[in-house]
Amino acid sequence: MAYKINNSKCIKCGACEGACPVGAIKFSKEKFSIDEKKCISCGLCHSVCPVEAPEIGE
Repeated sequence: MAYKINNSKCIKCGACEGACPVGAIKFSKEKFSIDEKKCISCGLCHSVCPVEAPEIGE
């Protein structure tokens, strides 16, 4: 299951974008988002996020 950014938690620091090994995280329209097709569910985005905004999608 791919990760998703919980934008109510996100502080837009960019840590997740730099940690993603497959470049699935992008900033656009004032928020970060994760491309579900590229996400490999490794959890690196979640582990580097200071507010745990990346969460496993449903």
